[in-house]
Amino acid sequence: MELSVLNINGQDTGRKVNLSDAIFGVEPNEHAMYLDVKQYLANQRQGTHKSKERNEVSGTTKKLKKQKGTGGARAGSMKSPVFIGGGRVFGPRPRDYSFKLNKKVKSLARISALSSLVRDNKVSLIESIQLAQPKTKDFTGILNNLKVKNKKALIITSEIDHNLFLSSRNLPKVKVSTAANLNTYDLLNSDALLLTEESVNALEQLYNK
Repeated sequence: MELSVLNINGQDTGRKVNLSDAIFGVEPNEHAMYLDVKQYLANQRQGTHKSKERNEVSGTTKKLKKQKGTGGARAGSMKSPVFIGGGRVFGPRPRDYSFKLNKKVKSLARISALSSLVRDNKVSLIESIQLAQPKTKDFTGILNNLKVKNKKALIITSEIDHNLFLSSRNLPKVKVSTAANLNTYDLLNSDALLLTEESVNALEQLYNK
C-alpha cells in the first residue's frame, strides 16, 4: 500500500512511500489485540487495595452476651463481620494483576492494530516534525495543518524527541511515542495515527523478522 508524504503544513510533497504488507496489510487478529490490551491495562493496576479482616480491626473480643437463652443468634465478638465496624469477609488483598504474554502474540497484536488503522484510513505519513524549542502553540499549529487538532492523535517517531514530547504533554488528546514503545492500547485508542518516514523504517525493522 502507498501513502502520500505530507509536510508539517499539511501539503502533499509529491512523494509516496510503500508500506510493508507484512505490517500494515495483514488481517487483524482481534483476539491477539484483546490479550495485549488486557495485559497493558492489567499492568497499570497498582494492586494496593486492602480491607481489614476481623483479626485486624480494632475492637473488644469480649463475648457480647450469653450463649443461650436470648432467643437470638450466638455472638462471640464485636469484630464479627455481621456487626457494624467488624471485619470484612473475603475483602480485597494486595495482589499483582500482571500476567505473561508471548512476544509473538504482542507483535501480532500491534501489527493487527496498525493494519486496522490503515484499513480505516486513519493513518497519515509526514516527513518529520522538528521543533526548535518546546512550544505547545507551534505544535498545535502543526496539528491544525494536518487536520487532527480535535482528534485523539498518536504520533510515532523513530527516536525520543524531547522538544516534541514537552510540546505535546499538555494536550489531553495527543500522545507522542517511539516505534520501540508502541503498544496496542494506544493504537486502538486513537482516531488518527501520524507516522514519520523514519518511524516507518523503524517499525519495519522491529516487526519484519
